[in-house]
Amino acid sequence: MDDALHVHTRDGDVTGALDRGTRTWRGIPFAAAPIGDLRLRAPRPPQPWDGVRDATRFGPVAPQDRKGPFAGAAAGTPQSEDCLTLNVIAPLRPATGLPVMVYIHGGAYGVGSPADSAFRGVNFARRGVVHVTLNYRLNALGYLDFSEFGFDNNLGLRDQVAALEWVRDNIASFGGDPANVTVYGESSGGNAVTTLLATPAAAGLFARAIAQSPPSNAVYHPIMTRQWAREFLEILGAQAGNEANALRTATAAELVTAARLLFLRIPDQYPGDQAFSPVIDGEYLPEHPVEALRAGRGHPVPLIIGSNDREGSVFFGKRRILATTRSRVNGLLANTSAAAAELMRTTYRLPRRRGAIDFAGDFAFWLPTYQIAAGHSAIAPTWMYRLDYAPPLLKAVGIDSTHGADLLTVFGRTRSWVGRLTTLLGGGKALVALGNRMQDYWLNYATDGSVDDAWPRHDSTARASLIFDRPDRVEFDTRSDRRAAWDQFIHLH
Repeated sequence: MDDALHVHTRDGDVTGALDRGTRTWRGIPFAAAPIGDLRLRAPRPPQPWDGVRDATRFGPVAPQDRKGPFAGAAAGTPQSEDCLTLNVIAPLRPATGLPVMVYIHGGAYGVGSPADSAFRGVNFARRGVVHVTLNYRLNALGYLDFSEFGFDNNLGLRDQVAALEWVRDNIASFGGDPANVTVYGESSGGNAVTTLLATPAAAGLFARAIAQSPPSNAVYHPIMTRQWAREFLEILGAQAGNEANALRTATAAELVTAARLLFLRIPDQYPGDQAFSPVIDGEYLPEHPVEALRAGRGHPVPLIIGSNDREGSVFFGKRRILATTRSRVNGLLANTSAAAAELMRTTYRLPRRRGAIDFAGDFAFWLPTYQIAAGHSAIAPTWMYRLDYAPPLLKAVGIDSTHGADLLTVFGRTRSWVGRLTTLLGGGKALVALGNRMQDYWLNYATDGSVDDAWPRHDSTARASLIFDRPDRVEFDTRSDRRAAWDQFIHLH
């Protein structure tokens, strides 16, 4: 047995494999299987094992449905409720005290997989980082609020905390420094990061955070989340008075299918909202993360937070889940004053299609990002960015730098088939160079918290942002007209 691949954890020994110039361990349990009596319950410690566990294969991903707006895990990927495992990648040469990066995948809290090769963090591990990815419960099994029927809530969030506790207790055995952990994520994974910043149980589990395109407003009060749970149970066909038993006895496939149907109806019934979300329960998550971070009540750790130029442009067709249609826009604007609504229509030139797309993208991603950056900067170093660069092809078809564009650059996928496809009309060298710059920023920040002087800190006065483009530039109070419109909208909301 290769000593460099044999590692002792708190629950038992594991052995890994060599992969693309790294050492990797996959499918390590960080919590007990949430099955049987543990379905819809807070995560429990895993059962220790004897001997050496084979950690060369990914564990099953959380149950999910590829028929919804997002494909999620690749077809044929094993799925199981017994999904609470994580994966570690370390440099080829064993070392100690290395920085740790923990990535939380996105997917609207309904789909996704850390086994996707795009998110494994090989590019960071090759440069001296111990990189961790994790499964967590999704859709009905992780992000609907069944507390009214005697179950625990915030299960996906609790899973993420349990994974970070595992990192704290075990990562030194893989060469990582448990006191130097950077948690980062994109989309709903970014929402997870900003939510963790306001979750008391997560205190002390990470030293820094990066939130990429976080829809941080997608956290709701029980009056809403319990309503969605009841609507879900109607779709499931549960009889009144028998809801708890229906949730216990339904198959995972039945729960996932009902969850998909609920998810598809929410954007029209509740414009701007998303069904799968953390819930402000007053205990595990005491208050809305955006409100907590705006007021400086989050964990005082450094934060990089940002969004992409036109987040909403990719949400069309099957993915049309944002408030981009006329009825959804009007539904959202009905929640504010007539004057604020008119200012919004003027600012975004509504109801024009491009304006509606940018209005919806800004509401979901940019608005909470700038709100959080302003508030959190009062208690911890904070840097804000926007990714503007898009290859000519993406500009020609009107997509521009959209939601998820940063996954190509941050994970070094600019030369992948997706990267090559997006640069068919040129821009390949610029995209590769941009990816290298962003990776350098993320790596240096994760290593020792340093950020290049070219990127000034954000504060509530100057509102500095680094614009990743060709070339990069710094803007102050960028898009101030939009900010002023949203400030009036929120003030009168």
